[in-house]
Amino acid sequence: MNTKEYSLEVGGKTLKASFTDLADQASGSVLLSYGNTTILATAVMDKHAKDGSWFPLTVEFEERFYAAGKILGSRFMRREGRPSDEAILAGRVVDRTIRPLFNQNIRHSIQVVATVLSIGEDDPDILGVIGASLALSTSNIPFNGPVSSVRIGIKNGEVLVNPNYVDRESAELTLDLTACGKDGNINMIEIASKEVTNEVVEESLKKASEEIEKIQEWQKMIVKEIGKEKKEIVFPVAPGGLKELFAEKLFPIFKDRIFTGIPGKGHIGELHEEWINIYKEKFPEEKTSFADEYFEEQLNDLIHKEAIENKRRPDGRTPDELRPLFAKAGGVSSVLHGSGIFYRGGTHILSVLTLGGPGDTQTIDSMESQTEKRFMHHYNFPPYSVGETGRMGGLNRRMIGHGHLAEKALLPVLPAKENFPYTIRVVSEALASNGSTSMGSVCGSSLALMDAGVPVTRAVAGIASGVMMESADKYCLLTDIQGPEDHHGDMDFKVAGTREGITAVQMDVKVDGIPVKLLGEALKKAETARLQILDVMDKEISQPRADINSSAPKILQIMIDPDKIGLVIGTGGKTIKEIMKETGATIDIEDDGSVYFTGKDGSAEAAKKIVEEMTREYKKGDKFDGAEVIKLMDFGAFVRIGNGSEGLVHVSEIAPFRVENVSDYLKAGDIVPVVIKDIDDKGRLSLSIKQTDPNFFQKKN
Repeated sequence: MNTKEYSLEVGGKTLKASFTDLADQASGSVLLSYGNTTILATAVMDKHAKDGSWFPLTVEFEERFYAAGKILGSRFMRREGRPSDEAILAGRVVDRTIRPLFNQNIRHSIQVVATVLSIGEDDPDILGVIGASLALSTSNIPFNGPVSSVRIGIKNGEVLVNPNYVDRESAELTLDLTACGKDGNINMIEIASKEVTNEVVEESLKKASEEIEKIQEWQKMIVKEIGKEKKEIVFPVAPGGLKELFAEKLFPIFKDRIFTGIPGKGHIGELHEEWINIYKEKFPEEKTSFADEYFEEQLNDLIHKEAIENKRRPDGRTPDELRPLFAKAGGVSSVLHGSGIFYRGGTHILSVLTLGGPGDTQTIDSMESQTEKRFMHHYNFPPYSVGETGRMGGLNRRMIGHGHLAEKALLPVLPAKENFPYTIRVVSEALASNGSTSMGSVCGSSLALMDAGVPVTRAVAGIASGVMMESADKYCLLTDIQGPEDHHGDMDFKVAGTREGITAVQMDVKVDGIPVKLLGEALKKAETARLQILDVMDKEISQPRADINSSAPKILQIMIDPDKIGLVIGTGGKTIKEIMKETGATIDIEDDGSVYFTGKDGSAEAAKKIVEEMTREYKKGDKFDGAEVIKLMDFGAFVRIGNGSEGLVHVSEIAPFRVENVSDYLKAGDIVPVVIKDIDDKGRLSLSIKQTDPNFFQKKN
């Protein structure tokens, strides 16, 4: 094996790149390791271009169970299946980072694959970005890289570079930031944080940029030494007269038709359709992709120019102006445990919450972790939300990514399991979309949580900002971007949080990168907008309802001696199944002895009473009115109490007078009152009837 290795110290560990002939059929490949985590990144470009009007880039992030040294999966499928959410999210990070660094006119399919070969204490997602960059930059594929990535954490006030899994799962971690970029700019951000300030985020981005530039210099050195000459791509030429046709037929009406001052985006689609018809009439033999691309170029230039030079937006808003807001908590159906409706202009979200017991948690059995997840946010984006037809059902990367972003934003305000043992699932339906349904989902879900009576600490809201940028010094920031501004803008900057601070950030761009200083300005504008949204939400519901919705199940909790868990479960689960069948409740038992009873209409209370009796630890003086006599002896009677425990009533404790024959007063099956007179050091119970009621036998007779 031919190998050339390069290394760099980052965050106190060695980042090592090995270039070998292991995957020598790929256009470019690299083995990249950090600590005990290793990935293989490859890049391939097809030799021939495809028809179409979009850049055909695909990014795959492949997990391998062997990387964790485990045989995972079900008994019936011991091989990898569909990608885990973690793999999909990591692939999205790579995609969003590298996509803007290609010429978008390329029509050759390009595929980047990051395969995790081994996993230690460090997340492979950072390696995925750097590995993709090295595979592309050293290949013959045209790519405006390299680009680098780093994770920044803040734990107990200390700034950590590439914190490992242990650090990131620590309760003391207040910020987990992933940033990618080049040349002093940032082009991708993912943040999960615990209500941190704008200043903390901006300073963390500065630190990330410093670390990124170190990795950039290292990559540039590698590319200079072993990089291949880039392939020259010849792009199709549009038919002569295209520009003149546009100038004659569309340009005179173009600006007025785009900048109508009317909310929505339908007028742009109508104008585009008119242009395509004009083009087809003039050039019936030519591909319409030329007309599509030229229309988009002209629209892009116009929206940029009007924003930067005139602070003008297509729907007539000022740069910092929000679209009309509407918030509603509940009122959808009495069957639902909680719901929220949130409108921001043409973006309409319905979020519905369901509460379940501890046993309803999601089991995460992935290469990276085996955990139980008690809060889930899922996001759906049906085709009718944008006025289109399409395939229903299934998931795509965008839906998973948007769902995860809202989930991150809401996690910091949720109650601890000890205080609220419910499993919580929120589903956000994007019913109408014209920009940033993910941030609308944060708002709708926050309303649903409060409507359901979940004791969250504060409401959470989110907003998407954009920028039209000519240069680092000449730009216009836009608050609450809608469809055309999202599609043609240079940045999609989503910030979610409470009145106290930021809980989640996500950013991707269509340019090489955004200066940190500009991002700091965008954070301040996002905070102003977020507070405006929270004002509207607070007017609808300012705090969680006092009680959980009556439609939701009730959860009761007790602690039992862990040594008695087996008693409750029974052989093969027989006992616990019988209790659940009898009462209708669901019972969940944890290793520490925590027992949760989930049910409606008194079922939880009934199951709790049974288990309490089964596991009751008796004390001297405890009384029982319904003890059953099970066996007579010359010296007394054995009696069953409570959970099935047995004790002896000595002949002297049957009555306050002398008893010659036990059978004269008791027989098997009798129900008698008893009190625990004593418990010996072996746990044996001495019981008394006469101490509970000296006149019991006179009453009986």
